[in-house]
Amino acid sequence: MEIIRSNFKSNLHKVYQAIEEADFFAIDGEFSGISDGPSVTALTNGFDTPEERYQKLKKHSMDFLLFQFGLCTFKYDHTDSKYVTKSFNFYVFPKPFNRSSPDVKFVCQSSSIDFLASQGFDFNKVFRNGIPYLNQEEERQLREQYDEKRLQSNGAGTLSYVSPNTSKCPVTIPEDQKKFIDQVVEKIEDLLQSEENKNLDLEPCTGFQRKLIYQTLSWKYPKGIHVDTLETEKKERYIVISKVNEEERKRKEQQKLAKEQEELNDAVGFSRVIHAIANSGKLVIGHNMLLDVMHTVHQFCCPLPVDLNEFKEMTTCVFPRLLDTKLMASTQPFKDIINNTSLAELEKRLKETPFNPPKVESAEGFPSYDTATEQLHEAGYDAYITGLCFISMANYLGSFLSPPKIHVSARSKLIEPFFNKLFLMRVMDIPYLNLEGPDCNIQISWIDDTSAFVSLSQPEQVQIAVNTSKYAESYRIQTYAEYVGKKHKEKQIKRKWTEDTWQEVERKRLNTQCISYALQNHYYHTNSLTATSAVGKRNLSPSPAEADLEARISGDISDPELEQTESCAEPLSEGRKKAKKLKRMKKDLSPAGGIPDSPAKLFEVPDTW
Repeated sequence: MEIIRSNFKSNLHKVYQAIEEADFFAIDGEFSGISDGPSVTALTNGFDTPEERYQKLKKHSMDFLLFQFGLCTFKYDHTDSKYVTKSFNFYVFPKPFNRSSPDVKFVCQSSSIDFLASQGFDFNKVFRNGIPYLNQEEERQLREQYDEKRLQSNGAGTLSYVSPNTSKCPVTIPEDQKKFIDQVVEKIEDLLQSEENKNLDLEPCTGFQRKLIYQTLSWKYPKGIHVDTLETEKKERYIVISKVNEEERKRKEQQKLAKEQEELNDAVGFSRVIHAIANSGKLVIGHNMLLDVMHTVHQFCCPLPVDLNEFKEMTTCVFPRLLDTKLMASTQPFKDIINNTSLAELEKRLKETPFNPPKVESAEGFPSYDTATEQLHEAGYDAYITGLCFISMANYLGSFLSPPKIHVSARSKLIEPFFNKLFLMRVMDIPYLNLEGPDCNIQISWIDDTSAFVSLSQPEQVQIAVNTSKYAESYRIQTYAEYVGKKHKEKQIKRKWTEDTWQEVERKRLNTQCISYALQNHYYHTNSLTATSAVGKRNLSPSPAEADLEARISGDISDPELEQTESCAEPLSEGRKKAKKLKRMKKDLSPAGGIPDSPAKLFEVPDTW
């Protein structure tokens, strides 16, 4: 059921009735943003202690607005073995009740607004028709203002409004307002003399002028008239004066008091729903609900305290029993059979074996949700499937009993281990905030199957753990500083090895190029010599002299004189010098200046085929 400002009062009794009948509730919220500074990753660091996580969220998330609140109530029907649900989707906005009401400032995060818009979120329902609210402190201040105004209208206000002696002596009127007050008094005299008119509507005027009118009339006309302030459609305030007897005056005062009380209740608005949930003391279910709880307490109850322990006490006063389905799905016996604990994927997984989806139907007059359509990120729908996830997991716990229990209620001792523990994102081994006592002072984050980071809340315990590990055979402990230093050293060694490897590869490549160039020069001269000395036939096999020359060249290339080319730093001229050297070596082998034909041929190719 969609609830906005225009239908809130008419449907409030349905909300109260649903809360009263329910076995448990599920809640969810949609926000104008998540973080006003750090990224979500920085905001939810895996090494955060519960204290650090709370302080981060309080500092960087509480200036956003919770502007849609989903509530789904679940009641078990024993006759038909099914749950009956009532879903509510509240659009919430802190519209100022009057000029004295708090003018709330909040921020928006563009990515969050864009995401909600992509999901079809109707922002007009929030900003134009959102239900107003006040927290307890704001409500107390507004009631005090009404009490002061009532005393003022009766001529007994405090110094901040009128003089205590107002009813005994005339009020002092500034010179520039005397004419205005005289005109008002004259109109009232005409009203009292008239037998036809019973009411007089004065023209809209300033707050100071209204104050002077109240003070003057309470002194001048202690009986016979009733004074009230109303507001036009343009929000201009004016005074209405009615001619009454004593009995009518008392009746009008009672009506005015009832109207003021109704206005105060309207101003408190949606906070009345939170008060009803809190007063019920029933189990409240959420999914990854730390932010939902913090925003709910902060906006509708009282500002969050600085100290984490105070926050825990405050939260358990508002919500005596909380259960986080994300934490429940992340611990045994569910951890090994549920791979993905995001709400949408969890709901799908809990429809499969070994789980049994619960039998659920909406109450008469309430719209039903179809999980096949996935109306995700509508707070009412998210609250609904959160409740379904809880029922499936709770009933699965009942299967371990002997005999197995098909239905596990919200009051069962089987689910008590999950009470008042709120999931902390990205903290792996002890991922919750314990609302009922001290948090565990050891946090573990696994690196791989055999190594893990262990965080201790007391630094002095680190050295004790390190000293103890010296006598251990199955494990080893090192400080985080040692771990970081070792990793840095390994990185440097790896970088140096990589650089040396590339240098070696480059050296070999350049050495090969230089050798290849030298051999090319050698074979160029040899082939040219062979070509000129060959008569009638082209010889593809080297002569013994040539083979001997190539052997000598091959040996010479491995000499240190050629190995100097390994860095490939020698210029092209050096290669030419070596080529000339090879040529001279060849000439030395042939005193006549040429290589004679060999009588023995390995293979001869005829000039023509």
